[in-house]
Amino acid sequence: MAATPVGGLFTEEQPRKKDGEPKKLAVLTSGGDSAGMNAAVSRVVRMGITRGCQVFVVREGWEGLVQGNSDSSSDEEDANSNPVKTGVQAKANNGFVATYGDGELLKEGEGEAGFKGRYIIRVGWDDVRGFVGEGGTLIGTARSVAFRERAGRKRAAYNLVKHGIDALVVCGGDGSLTGADVLRSEWPEHLKELLAEGKISQEDYDNHKILNIVGLVGSIDNDMAGTDLTIGAATALHRICEAVDSISSTASSHSRAFVVEVMGRHCGWLAVMAAISTGADHLFIPEQPPAVDDWAGEMCSVLKQHRELGKRKSIIIVAEGAIDKNLKPITADNVKQVLIDQLGLDTRVTTLGHTQRGGRPCAYDRILASLQGCEAVEALLSAKPETPSYIIGLAENAITRQPMMEAVAQTQEVAKRIAAKDFDGALALRDPEFAECLNAFYASSRISDADYLPQDKRLRIGIIHIGAPAPGMNAATRTAARYCLSRGHTPLGIYNGWPGLLEDNVSELTWLRVDQWTTRGGSELGTNRKQPEIDLEGIAYKLEEHKIDALLVIGGFEAFTSLITLEQARANYRKFKIPMIHLPATISNNVPVTDWSLGSDTSINVLVEACDSIKQSASASRNRVFVVETQGGECGYISVVGALAVGAVIVYAPETGISLKMLAQDCEWLRARYKSDLKGKSEGRLIIRSEKSSSCYTTEVINKILNEEGRGLFDSRFVQLGHTLQGGTPSPRDRTRAVRLSVKCIAFLEQHARKGRSGEGQDTIASICITGANLKIVPLREMVAGADMKKRRAKNPWWLPLKGMVELMSGKQNLANVSLAPWRSKL
Repeated sequence: MAATPVGGLFTEEQPRKKDGEPKKLAVLTSGGDSAGMNAAVSRVVRMGITRGCQVFVVREGWEGLVQGNSDSSSDEEDANSNPVKTGVQAKANNGFVATYGDGELLKEGEGEAGFKGRYIIRVGWDDVRGFVGEGGTLIGTARSVAFRERAGRKRAAYNLVKHGIDALVVCGGDGSLTGADVLRSEWPEHLKELLAEGKISQEDYDNHKILNIVGLVGSIDNDMAGTDLTIGAATALHRICEAVDSISSTASSHSRAFVVEVMGRHCGWLAVMAAISTGADHLFIPEQPPAVDDWAGEMCSVLKQHRELGKRKSIIIVAEGAIDKNLKPITADNVKQVLIDQLGLDTRVTTLGHTQRGGRPCAYDRILASLQGCEAVEALLSAKPETPSYIIGLAENAITRQPMMEAVAQTQEVAKRIAAKDFDGALALRDPEFAECLNAFYASSRISDADYLPQDKRLRIGIIHIGAPAPGMNAATRTAARYCLSRGHTPLGIYNGWPGLLEDNVSELTWLRVDQWTTRGGSELGTNRKQPEIDLEGIAYKLEEHKIDALLVIGGFEAFTSLITLEQARANYRKFKIPMIHLPATISNNVPVTDWSLGSDTSINVLVEACDSIKQSASASRNRVFVVETQGGECGYISVVGALAVGAVIVYAPETGISLKMLAQDCEWLRARYKSDLKGKSEGRLIIRSEKSSSCYTTEVINKILNEEGRGLFDSRFVQLGHTLQGGTPSPRDRTRAVRLSVKCIAFLEQHARKGRSGEGQDTIASICITGANLKIVPLREMVAGADMKKRRAKNPWWLPLKGMVELMSGKQNLANVSLAPWRSKL
């Protein structure tokens, strides 16, 4: 089909109305703000333009839609008076047109006066540049009393028809999405009344009989059913962990107790994830209140045991909606008074409040919002009159569509079950990770012999780190050790990898010894890349000498290949028939089969933080390109996923390589792009290059080429991030994954311990993998089948298609060259 140049992109035949005009769609943010909303708005706008639509933003949420525009000027009048600002830009370079809409540079504060009385604004490609990394919502949100009334919704319908809009993306919580569905159900009635009143013409009526709406769930509480994670929840967890990590040091210094209140009226997700991510001592949430009436006594018993072991601080996380079994609220002040009265602890209360909503979005929220924003446009354009309103969600690591009101109804059902004291039923409506993390928290925070296994089933479990250090290794070791102790096992730390075992650098891990490890980066046990081939006989002997019954190996590709070696050596060494399991931990995320490895989320967040600063420098210089080199070996995960999160315009990965033709095309595109920028309005741009994308076209070479080819239009600088990507505090997502994975690993070792003792040894060596939302034990033979052993990476990585999205959202690629299907398969 014929291609049409729009916003620098050549797309398939574009959606048109019956009168031949481009389809018009709008996006608004409503309810409480959440980090990632701006990324969603940006992607809706650019995907809409890519699809040939005219795109509008509605300022101040539903209230803005009710208010409409007080001026009488139409888009056509604006286009005639100022062709640059309306996006019908006169000049075109290499097909790049439509850089600005009539809401020129929405994110710049100086333009606010020009929007007075105007809430529905057409936007162009560059109006949303820089949105991805901004917190809150730049187009504004408001609680609209008027929209709750039918008259207000009728006014909103009139304003949509007035602007020719019949497709709407709404980003908000369950209240905002419920309002959206009500508006759609009333739409035919509103149009009939507006026609009868003479406010719209018969042509308007005929052209706008159907209103299609798609919802994006923006909520820091992560309280919407139908999606495993909502936009903003991951960032809110980051803010909480940053605060509690800081509080922990002062609490330990003064031997104090801190009660930290976090948001969550009907959902304890933030509280649960924060508790396991920060190593808290106790937790109160609405879905699972204390089972006993004397919750105060139960809490004090736990904290007293911790103090008797020598712990100097106590951290208690309280969700704002926390209750006891009789539905009576448990407040932070209640908890504080109990700790003072019953334990005599110097106690402070910290209510984090709206700090949880603020700040720049973390990497995961940027990626999630980007994929969901693009999918929202696709859902609108494929909708038929009978299609229900969808919310775009995340289920088992894939982008999904679900009927909006089904999700809202199920969300409201949680609150109903809590009110009916059906706490197990309320918990069952949460995603699987919620319950697993809650159980893991109790197992790793309480000291009791109630769950001890019989003496003959207790094990001596070795824990060893292999390969490069990765954030999350220590959190996994802490949980594994604590869970072992709760089951009556003896956890043994093996320091400095296989050489450490050969040197008898082995010692028991106690409950208190690993207490602070959750928040520590690197490897407290120490790690190196040496393989067991250095002395197989010696390793077998030392495993026997230390009476190690099972082995947990934490690390990346080197850890994976270590177990392959040990499995192959089982025929010669009986001791290698003990159960062994590999827990993937590497920033490169190059272990086959598993979607994620520990450390991979932290590395992307470190990259995002660095690139945000670099982009500020690049933008300050206006016409500057920065080439940022990442680690990753022969795997391009960090570069590709990081490029999407930071809003890079080009990405180079080892899987696709670099050619001279590719560089020439990229230089030509950059020159065209800078030529099309409005004078004085150019932006700094980022190119992400993985360290082994090419042995010839190095980062320095690319930088020199760009400087030469960009002469007069832009200059170039380069940055090599190197080992900074391995460092830093583990992200909350890596911490929570570490907890889930390590508990499952110990359960696997328990299950197969008898086989190892009897010498059977079959199917007792494996890797634990994250596939979708589930944890799966995968035999090594399946891991090998999915691996490119020579290049040390997965054969078909799920994230590689995101490279196309990076270039689509930068305007470099077009839909003819990029398939949408892979975006929906994984996240």
